[in-house]
Amino acid sequence: MTELNSTHGSGFLLLGFSDVSPRLQILIGAMFTLIYLITLIGNLIIFVILTIDPVLQTPMYFFLKNLSLADIWFTNVTIPKTVTGSLSQNRHISFKGCATQMFFFFVFGITECVLLAVMSFDRYVAICIPLRYMTIMSRSMCTYLASGSWIMSTVSSLSLTSATFSLPFCESHEINHFFCDVPPLMELACGNTFISETVTTLTSVFTLMVPFLFIIITYTVIVSKIMKIRSAEGRSTAASTCASHLVSVVLLYGTTILTYAQPKSSYSMERIFSVCYACLTPMLNPLIYSLRNKEVKGALKKLKLRLSKVI
Repeated sequence: MTELNSTHGSGFLLLGFSDVSPRLQILIGAMFTLIYLITLIGNLIIFVILTIDPVLQTPMYFFLKNLSLADIWFTNVTIPKTVTGSLSQNRHISFKGCATQMFFFFVFGITECVLLAVMSFDRYVAICIPLRYMTIMSRSMCTYLASGSWIMSTVSSLSLTSATFSLPFCESHEINHFFCDVPPLMELACGNTFISETVTTLTSVFTLMVPFLFIIITYTVIVSKIMKIRSAEGRSTAASTCASHLVSVVLLYGTTILTYAQPKSSYSMERIFSVCYACLTPMLNPLIYSLRNKEVKGALKKLKLRLSKVI
């Protein structure tokens, strides 16, 4: 294949779901629009109540507020362009636009992964060393942990995006995906991709697998601690504080790992899993944390009463 020097000017085509019928593409566009609206509304509501309700000003809810913010922007990175491509058939994305989309996709995606690890540490302190909880999880510590999550994701995203877009691209500029991701772009690259692939692998391990292993270790200790609690009610209370977080971990990490563990030939399955972690997980997080949490449900009721009085 010959190198395409004009890629910077011509940009790329996001094939997305162009292999299905036009009627089904319209249905897909409508589905993504619905997911987008539910995600925005749900996460904005969670963010607002966690900001204004004095009962919810605790470390756990501080991290949850950061997670909601990451979910809002994570959805904005991919879904609007996907809807445009499905409904108007305008699948073009510029070179800079593709790089920008990839950068912010990883910023918010990696932030979610790291925040889930931070939240597992918060649960570990709350259950295993509760008497020191407020000392360890002080306001300054929470600020450092949240800021560190955002900074780590930004630096990692810069390395991933730079490693990918420093490559020369070949004549084909059709991205076999519905957003700009590393694997489909690597397939379009010319020349030796060893260095870029190495940087991508190391960064992915550091930002995905290390937080995941940390979560596994912390929850191994937490489960061990819960099993030593004598009363059934005490075990149930301790376990319930972790349930919502564990569901989010399984949804995000499960679908992400399945996506990138797929062989290159499994494009259909890759798209399905990509929709799950890029779209469905941000949509479901507000439901997961509100339906299983009495304090959040109480705050929602208070917000509803305030709004009804205003109206």
